[in-house]
Amino acid sequence: MAFELPPLPFETNALAGAGMCQETLELHHDKHHQAYVTALNGFVEKDPSLQGKSLDEIVTMTAQTPGPVFNNAGQHWNHILFWQNLSPKGGQMPGKLAAKIDSDLGGADKFKEAFKAAAIGQFGSGWAWLVIGNDGKLAVTKTPNGSNPLATGEGKVLLGLDVWEHSYYLDFRNRRADYITNYLDKLANYEFAEAQLQAA
Repeated sequence: MAFELPPLPFETNALAGAGMCQETLELHHDKHHQAYVTALNGFVEKDPSLQGKSLDEIVTMTAQTPGPVFNNAGQHWNHILFWQNLSPKGGQMPGKLAAKIDSDLGGADKFKEAFKAAAIGQFGSGWAWLVIGNDGKLAVTKTPNGSNPLATGEGKVLLGLDVWEHSYYLDFRNRRADYITNYLDKLANYEFAEAQLQAA
């Protein structure tokens, strides 16, 4: 069965008031994400070893030898999570997540500083992540290009931010730091992150 582009969990104009315009979402979701899905389906169709595998299985089985299959599978996986990480009512951190961030990362301000440093420090294209590690503690990490914590074995993702330029250039031009701050303060779906934490 072919992989499919998931619908956005909100309208394409829903985030405009919080710093992500409709054109950004239409290009990012409808063009960039769709291209990853289309390419991945093409690889699966030609390779029997990939057929019948879940997206998670393809990401993990190709992670040790990154190439076109891993790149497109990873980016499909990353973006499925990214759309759920955004909310027109984002930026509000619920109690259980806030308490875990306090105990593991020293509070919301220190978490945001660490997350921003990871996202800014990712040279070129890539992602910044908040994960719950295999030790049960929260951690901030980053990955290049289309990689992710599923591929690196760093734990379960609670939040992931795309820092490829196509995710912010229309809204913030070259000001990646402003895009990251805006995400943390206005767009981050901390309710989703808390649900991921509780399911871990």
